[in-house]
Amino acid sequence: KCLRSAKRPDGSQVFVLSAVRHGDGITLASREIRAKTNEIPEFQPLLDQLDDADLKGAVVTADALHAQRDHATYLHERGAHYLLTIKNNQRNQARQLHALPWKEIPVIHRDDARGHGRHEQRLVQVVTVNGLLFPHAAQVLRIQRRRRLYGAKKWSSETVYAITDLPAEEANAAEIASWARGHWTVENTVHWCRDVTFNEDKSQARTHNTPSVLAAIRDLIRGALKLAGYVNTAAGRRAHTERTLVLSLYGIT
Repeated sequence: KCLRSAKRPDGSQVFVLSAVRHGDGITLASREIRAKTNEIPEFQPLLDQLDDADLKGAVVTADALHAQRDHATYLHERGAHYLLTIKNNQRNQARQLHALPWKEIPVIHRDDARGHGRHEQRLVQVVTVNGLLFPHAAQVLRIQRRRRLYGAKKWSSETVYAITDLPAEEANAAEIASWARGHWTVENTVHWCRDVTFNEDKSQARTHNTPSVLAAIRDLIRGALKLAGYVNTAAGRRAHTERTLVLSLYGIT
């Protein structure tokens, strides 16, 4: 996530990479991305902060930028699984996925949702693969998303490809589709909360590591309120205006 109002002395913006848990949206680890680099080399150091017990057996979802062979090998060595989106930044892999015989593969999962002023449909196809140009790849997923605002006649459509190392007997189409959908839900929920509830993008803190430290504190507050049972972070903050209540929230007596 870009901390939009925070800039380093050289004028570059500050970015923080986070590992967020599906379901409750708790941030498990975060790491400031160094200047003159990007988030790719920070992927492994970020997850190195997690114990093997936390990562082993987990399914890690990530943006298309992290569909890297080294990342897949790293996760496999730590006993974790992956679900990674493939876009045209990985041309050879994308070309392989597009060339699969999708016209012969049936749609085995459908999802029809209404809410937030729009109607959304997802059609999911899954195929078992072997020998892809990606470590340990076992299944390829194609999701066709169609969206239409209420009252509109035209649909907008998008086709997304993803790969996972989990074989069909360990992960069916519905499960894989829910993980893919959950990835965006987590991202939107966490970023929206930090931007709207905490006004993170308007923060003028710029000195040294202060922006990334404040981002971690916001995640700590958000996580503590989530674990305390508050669905709405803003309501949880309003309920903890007294110092004694804040201390008790963190188990301090």
